[in-house]
Amino acid sequence: MKLRRVVVTGLGALTPIGNNVEEYWNGLINGVSGAAPITYFDTTNFKTKFACEVKNFNVEDFIDRKEARKMDKYAQYALVATDEAVKDANFDFDTLDKDRAGVIWGSGIGGLETFQEEVINWAKGPGVPKFNPFFIPKMIADIAGGHISIKYGLRGPNFTTVSACASSTNALIDAFNYIRLGHADVMVTGGSEAAVTIAGMGGFNAMHALSTRNDDPKTASRPMDKDREGFVLGEGAGALILEEYEHAVARGAKIYCEVGGGGMSADAHHITAPHPEGLGARNVMLNCLRDAGLKPEDVDGVNMHGTSTPLGDIAESKAIMEVFGEHAYTLNLNSTKSMTGHLLGAAGAIETIASILSIKHGIVPPTINHFTDDENIDPKLNFTFNKAQKRDMKVVMSNTFGFGGHNACVLVKKLDL
Repeated sequence: MKLRRVVVTGLGALTPIGNNVEEYWNGLINGVSGAAPITYFDTTNFKTKFACEVKNFNVEDFIDRKEARKMDKYAQYALVATDEAVKDANFDFDTLDKDRAGVIWGSGIGGLETFQEEVINWAKGPGVPKFNPFFIPKMIADIAGGHISIKYGLRGPNFTTVSACASSTNALIDAFNYIRLGHADVMVTGGSEAAVTIAGMGGFNAMHALSTRNDDPKTASRPMDKDREGFVLGEGAGALILEEYEHAVARGAKIYCEVGGGGMSADAHHITAPHPEGLGARNVMLNCLRDAGLKPEDVDGVNMHGTSTPLGDIAESKAIMEVFGEHAYTLNLNSTKSMTGHLLGAAGAIETIASILSIKHGIVPPTINHFTDDENIDPKLNFTFNKAQKRDMKVVMSNTFGFGGHNACVLVKKLDL
């Protein structure tokens, strides 16, 4: 069968460096760090005392107070980002066929704060199992997609992907495939996460996964730098409207770019550590290129997973060299996690948005906080260190890798390339 073309017609973002797409993009190209001391709880006894929180956010500016209380923060974030994306896509909901419009969302953890609060409250009580009646529907990882479909009356495919930090990229790829295979005309996709909590910080600290650079949070996320020592936890949401090309053209929609392909793979190596030679990372990029029908030399840039972990950055850099060969030296590579921190299940969504905007504006956001080269990473690779670079970006790939060895890669390209 002939596969249908899929384009992006709406974007929404709620991030540690901007509460909408315009603010987010300005933060990216200006190299703004979202890291700061945690405000949500007392960090006195925590190894890491900082994170990339969403700032100046009042949910009641977007959602009725009574309704907001029925939602975990991760679901609130999802609705806010989706609202921006839907408005950006400028749908006429009176004419949209809602049976052919759906939602595929991603979240690695879901309602962690809700789970934490309910269990702590129970433990403090007399042992009687008294829980909030909204405990379960606030906590479950699929509920954000449910809220989105209910708000807009979207009756098409609806589910949530959970693959740790690859979750929203997997959601995006699934949404892409549902449209190109003819199962839907419009899909809302993306991801959200709100894990800057006692349980989230404590759990990742126990794994020694987080940076503990408490004396200088803003430079703590240092992808590809010799002195990197862990990732910085972030939170927020990214939403994208995917649409079948002819459907978008027929309604006169603004088109950002085309989704060219998606790839998936598994490391099959370790529950948290990447394959040391980047085997899964290599395979996922090759699978993505194959799906898009493109060659390595067609690619202009890669938004790397680049979490600022000692093993991960080396493995991904090795994989890029293996996939692209000599062409790797002509690529613009970057890790926007140096600014946003790691949004876990929402990372793929906001980083795909960054990739799309680099195509739209002809600017590659930087990898900030680079001070010292790592002798284990080829110094000839262009990681767009510390300052944005202008470039005509036609094809960009975005990598996301998750605990469990889950790898996902999506490719976006200029329309009619």
